[in-house]
Amino acid sequence: MFNSNVYKKPLALFSQKPMTGFYRDGYCRTGPEDKGNHAVAAVVTDEFLDFSASRGNNLRDIGLTGGCKWCLCTSRWKEAMDAAKGLDDPVVPKVFLHATDESALKTVSMEELKKFAAEGEAGNSSTTPQSPSQRPGATVKETH
Repeated sequence: MFNSNVYKKPLALFSQKPMTGFYRDGYCRTGPEDKGNHAVAAVVTDEFLDFSASRGNNLRDIGLTGGCKWCLCTSRWKEAMDAAKGLDDPVVPKVFLHATDESALKTVSMEELKKFAAEGEAGNSSTTPQSPSQRPGATVKETH
């Protein structure tokens, strides 16, 4: 069974450097074993890393730094969104919709995801996803 993104199209590969995803295969796909729903494909910020650490999950311990691509738990991304002081608040990581698993929509709405979509993502639902590093405004750090 193949996972779909929030556009109900095939889920795009998100990152292999660092290798991300609950299954560590580069995709933000989920399954029954993934109790945290690591479905949101995003570029983490230092502010988000601080926020996550303050909630008991220090992602720096696994080597993440601001600018890294990572599959985030949908509930933690929503917590950051709810805590944000506006659309430009860097505590909310920018989302890559083509690489975000549709299961995220059980917790957050498409409208909420689009508000924080990476540049070039919100209005583009083409059936041919580009890799996140090829999209306009997709400044990301390939590490590890």
